[in-house]
Amino acid sequence: MITSISNRLRGRSDDLRRLLWTICALVFVISMITNPKIVFDGATTGLAAWWNIVFPALLPFFIASELLMNFGVVHFMGVLLEPVMRPLFNVPGAGSFVMAVGFSSGYPIGSMVTARLRAQGLCTRVEAERLMSFTNNSSPLFMLVAVAVGMFHNPALGWVIAGAHYLSNLTLGFVLRFYSRRDTEHIPGPPPHSKNLISHAFAQALQVQRQDNRPLGKIIGDAVRNAVTNLLNIGGFIILFAVIIKLLTYAGCIDTIARWMGIFLLPLGFSPEILPALASGLFEMTIGSKLASEAAAPLLQQVVAVGMILAWSGLSVHAQVAAMISETDIRMPAFILTRIAHSLLGGLYTYIIFQWYNPLEPAAALTATTAKWQSLNFATLHLQIFIFFIISLICMIFLGIILHLASRIKRFGFRIR
Repeated sequence: MITSISNRLRGRSDDLRRLLWTICALVFVISMITNPKIVFDGATTGLAAWWNIVFPALLPFFIASELLMNFGVVHFMGVLLEPVMRPLFNVPGAGSFVMAVGFSSGYPIGSMVTARLRAQGLCTRVEAERLMSFTNNSSPLFMLVAVAVGMFHNPALGWVIAGAHYLSNLTLGFVLRFYSRRDTEHIPGPPPHSKNLISHAFAQALQVQRQDNRPLGKIIGDAVRNAVTNLLNIGGFIILFAVIIKLLTYAGCIDTIARWMGIFLLPLGFSPEILPALASGLFEMTIGSKLASEAAAPLLQQVVAVGMILAWSGLSVHAQVAAMISETDIRMPAFILTRIAHSLLGGLYTYIIFQWYNPLEPAAALTATTAKWQSLNFATLHLQIFIFFIISLICMIFLGIILHLASRIKRFGFRIR
């Protein structure tokens, strides 16, 4: 009886949710028909952001991650770095690859690779939720160049924003190790204190390569096709939310949301001029960050607002993440709650680092430094970030080898005694 009533209530709840989404879709279509100029401007803005920033920044990482997973590098790192990732973040060693690509590229590649790990059985559902929640970061290229140089015209602010962003996410990574610790699902890792850990890691990588019978050309072609397909999906979300923000701004909804935010933020000392930027950043981080940099508010509040917006990442990124994990059993609530905590911590750490670092320079020096950064080739910067990603992978592999050798030497010393 109780089960039957529960099923009926759940069914009605699902029907109401579908009806709500249908009404939202109809309102959106009617708004587009009645405001074609606003829709076109929003779509153009979103397309420019995707084509000029997101596509060239993420394409190399998407292709590289596909190739490295197909060649068994993730399995190799999973065995080798299990003793590092498990005690620190309570995730499998394969999570080290997600960390490397997530911290060196940008949204939403961390969730994409996490979904692949889950689909291949390299992590449990809870481990995937932990991993996805703290490895989704804003692109370092976006923070250091697009925001600091392009929006604030002060390269020194990039280190404040990026430092607070990564530090707050790592803090959450340590905290999330306690999330659902009693989960019963378990995927066996490498034998503890194995004498042949390195050979076992190579064996796992070779096994993956043996199971994949595709020729090299097919592997590369599939990697490129999958990368472009994922980026096209991301571009669709960016354009969609750019249009939504334009329509909401025109309808006055952004100002209404800003007034609601003011109830909580004004008592904390935030300027009313910064509230529309935070309200826009609730939906899309690029537009919100741009508005924050142009707000008539103190520089400290502008930077703190950008730190909060980038940490929250916007509903646009949340939708992209949901699309990436849609074919797995990974749940979204932990990710959303972590983004809220990341936003609060990001704002706090940005405030502290700004006070300590004081990234204010004399006008002449600031102008010269900004001109130097603006003169850099954007393609060269993409290449440098990608090289940093490769170097970080190599460093992680060497770290695992060194720790393994150190543990063997320590045990050998005890045996001699």
